[in-house]
Amino acid sequence: MISEAVIKRLPRYYRHIKQLADSGVERVSSTKIANVLNITASQVRQDLCNFGGFGQQGYGYDVVKLKNELAAILGLDKVYDMIIVGAGNIGRALAGYKGFSDDGFYVRALFDIDPRCTSINGIKVYDMDFLNTYLRQNRVDIAVVATQKNSAKGVADALIAGGVKSIWNFAPIELEVPDGITVENISMSESLYVLSYRTKNSKK
Repeated sequence: MISEAVIKRLPRYYRHIKQLADSGVERVSSTKIANVLNITASQVRQDLCNFGGFGQQGYGYDVVKLKNELAAILGLDKVYDMIIVGAGNIGRALAGYKGFSDDGFYVRALFDIDPRCTSINGIKVYDMDFLNTYLRQNRVDIAVVATQKNSAKGVADALIAGGVKSIWNFAPIELEVPDGITVENISMSESLYVLSYRTKNSKK
């Protein structure tokens, strides 16, 4: 079984290798990858060996090949249909982020308890009352929860009941879900606290 630590490093590898590929770099060593990501070269090799290695001693990694392999491992060789529940500041920001579609993630609809507009960045905004009907009529691979804390659990329950298997949660609460459902809880406050700690201790 692949450890959670390795899984969390995979997006960092992919982002860096994609940047190299976009810049026309053809080959890269584990040492150069490690220096950018602030880890050791042996850690890079060990992580990638979990999935087959992809490198050659004395040659390094073929950048385009490694990018494609990492994309396949991360599931980025597919297209995902997404919805966002909550059309407040976070929901609007996510709906407006063009980088999602570059990696195959397409926001198809937004839902809000009190829609103030009919569309955001060309994406239709529906009343929450329409959520169950939408889920019956459309494929939803990933649902984003961008609601207030007190609404998040009820929204997650409705999404799961409607057949959604993957939830990206931005509400300030840890969502607990049944077996077979994947949830990624995003806490912006926790990230800021880590930055605060590092900032404080870097001055010592």
